[in-house]
Amino acid sequence: MIPPAVLAQLGSLDLVARSVVDGVLHGAHYTDRPGFSQEFAEYRDYVPGDDPRFVDWNAYARTDRPLLKLFEGETNTRLLVLLDGSASMDAFGVPRTGAAGAPTKLRYAAYLAAALAFIAARQHDAVGLLVFDEHPRAYIPPRPGRGNLQALYHRLDEVEPQGGSDWREAFTQAASRLTKRGVIAAISDFYCDPAEFGRSLRILGSRGHDLIVFHLLDDEERAPRIRRAFRGSATLRDVETGDVIEVDPNDLRSRYPRRLAAHEQALRREAGAVGADYVRLNADEPLDRALAGYLRFRVRRP
Repeated sequence: MIPPAVLAQLGSLDLVARSVVDGVLHGAHYTDRPGFSQEFAEYRDYVPGDDPRFVDWNAYARTDRPLLKLFEGETNTRLLVLLDGSASMDAFGVPRTGAAGAPTKLRYAAYLAAALAFIAARQHDAVGLLVFDEHPRAYIPPRPGRGNLQALYHRLDEVEPQGGSDWREAFTQAASRLTKRGVIAAISDFYCDPAEFGRSLRILGSRGHDLIVFHLLDDEERAPRIRRAFRGSATLRDVETGDVIEVDPNDLRSRYPRRLAAHEQALRREAGAVGADYVRLNADEPLDRALAGYLRFRVRRP
């Protein structure tokens, strides 16, 4: 397991992606090719050097030919990563209390995007990137090849947090750019209305795409440490809109966990309504462990 603070010290997204994926594969016995879908796609002839674990021995008994089973994740899938670059993705800055040197949510999201892209490229799949806030900000079309992967890393390195987030615009853009069926992975803290998010998500769900929703929050957001110095009301400012609200710390302590749980449940419900996977991530947990857990789930699902 690689702590986020250690990933932050690596600097290069190429090194980060390789380290995360190596961590995912270390001790993973289910497959050494962790694709985004484990649905059977086709056969090809076995050639020396192929892993014999993927030979279909039943087919061999019938045909007297060693045939290798390929899965959807190994047959030129197109992956498009949607990365939320809004201001809330960088709300706490670096370092944070209790996590010196740890990456911000936006940087952690960039690590996740790089790891997903590396897995896709490792399988000779086409991979692309769409960074957005209120409007699409950067786009790399899904293409295979090392050059495209390096261009994607470069774009991720350049992302700066700004503005709010418009999911309807982002999903509309993704639908218009990914015209053939593919995999779309959305990474965000999802500070949005779940019902509106669900309506936006249906733009993609109706087109048959395989959808993954990575809900990324900071540890401080999941369990905020309310300062004891707050004896009366506290003033909070929305980093995206600039709106200011007054809150009662005691009320925040009691109601916030319930409201966050209800928000996450609503997002999960909206994702499930269109067949999307909902993945809850914490920016303080080792990314290789989180990603390995999700890929194991993908293998097990019907």
